Amino acid sequence: MATLSPLSRARSAEPYGEERSAGELLSRVTSDLQVLFRQEVELAKAEVKEEGAKAGKAAGMYGGAGFAGYLVLLFLSLAAMFGLANVMDAGWAALIVAALWAVAAAVLYRKGRAKMRTVSPKPENTVQTLKEDAEWARHPTK
Repeated sequence: MATLSPLSRARSAEPYGEERSAGELLSRVTSDLQVLFRQEVELAKAEVKEEGAKAGKAAGMYGGAGFAGYLVLLFLSLAAMFGLANVMDAGWAALIVAALWAVAAAVLYRKGRAKMRTVSPKPENTVQTLKEDAEWARHPTK
């Protein structure tokens, strides 16, 4: 948990001995909150971008699984055709190729599904820092 204000490092060189008016203090707090809000928005943008990249890779694997599945149907169709045309030779060869594509489709699908399960739509770091900021705002001297 953060014990110092997110802006405390930037202000550490300022003198503490001066008394400030309520207006100045309010202006300062408002300014600090604006900076803090902007920082939180930037953090949220970065997290959403990172999660979007993970989702894009998973979607690409789903696309690969779809293409491989299409080829399975194509080769299974060819296997049936050749199987009927030449009872053994060409049909069995096409069936073996189709089985290889079925394995490729299964592997790509499982990898894509596993990758998609790691995608988190909630920006976890932003939520955590907002909780820390709220805690600091409630108890700034802790």
